Amino acid sequence: MALSKVNFNSMNVTPAASKAIKFNSSNNGLETGDIGGSLVLISTQTASSSSTIDFTSGIDSTYKEYIFKFINIHPNSSDDYFKFQGDTGTNTSYNQTITSTFFRTTHNEPDSFTDLAYRTGQDQAQGTSFQDLADGVDNDADGSMSGTLHLFDPSDTTFVKHFISTQQFMASDGSRTTFVAGYFNTTSAITRIRFKFGSGNIDAGTIKMYGVS
Repeated sequence: MALSKVNFNSMNVTPAASKAIKFNSSNNGLETGDIGGSLVLISTQTASSSSTIDFTSGIDSTYKEYIFKFINIHPNSSDDYFKFQGDTGTNTSYNQTITSTFFRTTHNEPDSFTDLAYRTGQDQAQGTSFQDLADGVDNDADGSMSGTLHLFDPSDTTFVKHFISTQQFMASDGSRTTFVAGYFNTTSAITRIRFKFGSGNIDAGTIKMYGVS
């Protein structure tokens, strides 16, 4: 069997910037294609002493994954807990059944304390409360939280709706990172998401919602 050799210098991929070179569907030639899924910005909301931030549109069957980006979320109250819940259709109860896990790492500024712990008080086992994403966010003038929440295939009507989330924030004058995962135990489509703190308002910060194409 003879092997074909491609002259690299004869390949012009300038018109296909940010693309990858791959075999075509017939495996007898090369073509350019997407490197991976791209993010499509759907909505941006900025808090200003807001009791909640709600995303009530744009979560539908258009995308199989939605990503929420938290940017410098600052609580009004000290040592507050950042949370989220979802709902179906046009409902606004935000009490979907959740089963979840929650663990965190902590390292304080004086380098005198470190911790890695599973937090049973922040997980749920078929609970309907708002799910904690971050526990103990400082409201110091320079304190804030940033992170990401992934919601997978919220419009599917066969399977439960999985989510994973990671946050980094200042807590008790130290660095804390939380790792949260779980699922909404419903086969109904999740169409809306609400974010809030447990005690006070969201004093400042931005949340962006993306679809993954």
